[in-house]
Amino acid sequence: MFGAAKAEVVRKSAALKSVSVRLRPRALSETTYEQQTRLENQWLQADKTNNPDMIAAAISDKYLATTSDGQLEDKAKTLEEIKTRKYNNAEYEDIRITVFGTTAIVRGGFKASGTEAAGKPFTEHLRWTDTWVKTPAGKWQVVATQYTPVKG
Repeated sequence: MFGAAKAEVVRKSAALKSVSVRLRPRALSETTYEQQTRLENQWLQADKTNNPDMIAAAISDKYLATTSDGQLEDKAKTLEEIKTRKYNNAEYEDIRITVFGTTAIVRGGFKASGTEAAGKPFTEHLRWTDTWVKTPAGKWQVVATQYTPVKG
């Protein structure tokens, strides 16, 4: 009887390991997922409200983004764009978070429209990947972003 119960636990454990990484692997990591979700939503709100102060502390001084046209963008340029782009609408889609100890990879989509700083209208649909690291002080900071345009 005990052997059958142990076999059932092993079978269920193996089945759980094959579940998508979109689920939280452990209760201990739940805080990390919540923190990443909050930080990404905070960044979206900073964009929507043109308030870079909402996210500035969470962007590493060594941050680099690879933009959808292949350019590199540092923290200062990213914060400047938050100030100057005006959004009519902006939303995330299909957010996925994978945690590797003190590193989190957050992937998702972004759909937006509005006007650039010079008044030129834009519409964009992007897939993005953010790489976050937890500092020795326990604070999460984004160190890299990759943007790829979605065609169609």
